[in-house]
Amino acid sequence: ESLGCFSDFTEMMRALGYPRLISMENFHTPNFRLVSEVLLWLVRRYEPETDIPADVETEQDRVFFIKAVAEFMATKAHIKLNTKRLYQADGYAVKELLKVTSVLYRAMNTKGVQHPDSTEEDSSMFKFDLGSKTADLKATRQLTSEIISKGTVLYDLLGKEVELREARTESIARQLEINEAEKVMKIAIDSVLEQVQKTKDMLNNVALDEANLEAKIEKRKLELERSQKRLQTLQSVRPAFMDEYEKIEEQLQKQYSSYIEKFRNLTYMEQLLEDHRRAEQEMFEEEANMLRLIQNRLKEEEQHLLKNGNNDDSDIDIQEDEGSDSELDGQIMKQHTSTEALLQG
Repeated sequence: ESLGCFSDFTEMMRALGYPRLISMENFHTPNFRLVSEVLLWLVRRYEPETDIPADVETEQDRVFFIKAVAEFMATKAHIKLNTKRLYQADGYAVKELLKVTSVLYRAMNTKGVQHPDSTEEDSSMFKFDLGSKTADLKATRQLTSEIISKGTVLYDLLGKEVELREARTESIARQLEINEAEKVMKIAIDSVLEQVQKTKDMLNNVALDEANLEAKIEKRKLELERSQKRLQTLQSVRPAFMDEYEKIEEQLQKQYSSYIEKFRNLTYMEQLLEDHRRAEQEMFEEEANMLRLIQNRLKEEEQHLLKNGNNDDSDIDIQEDEGSDSELDGQIMKQHTSTEALLQG
């Protein structure tokens, strides 16, 4: 949906004669400068002599610009824009811009302008000026409302015609008395003179109010001039604590540089200590594995020696002629000494 919306926006802008080419990559990231340029261009298509400022360097300028454009579109074209989306200046802003471009595009098509399938040169030659028709549109709407209100009043009066017809015929048939007519005319003249006097009093009051307002404006101007002069003097005078502030700021910068260096060294030393501990742990684990293997190997050799010793004892015939008890004891002692030597190794 967003891709279709963006394609419609680019086609409409190209058809309306926008001088630059707009692609989808322009709105992947917030691009407030392009959005402000497009908005200003669209506003000038509605009213070429608009006075909306084009400065969008600071945040306050951007907020003022968005508010001015939204107010202009609401009052002149009756288009309600979402200011937050316009300020984001991304893909959501394209949907708000499409509201304005679609109105211009429909107006262009109703006037029989060439379809946007024509060449870019022909589309750039088209210049649609809706500002000249704004006054006619307002006058037409005002006349329409007046016609509706007067038509309603006329309908009500025609509904009372049945009752008024008899009174009118009686008034026509009755003879006109001069004294009564003179009395009615005097009453009407007095009422008119009273209204004229009220109007004069109101005009006098307006003149007094105008004089009071002019005096207040003049007073405010004088206060503004005094405030501006005072501001200029305050800006030109250097504060007494500024030198001390700059010295402290330099010392703070040096302290911060020293802190950064020490923090970097501390981090490096902690990393070295961690690597050393890890290496020691790996060495301890390797030595423990080696000791475990040596112990297992010694146990196996001891069991093997014990088995060999038992086999030798069973093969020896217990005869007094072949061997004596002293020889048997010597063999056992040799086996024990060999085992202890292996254990010590």
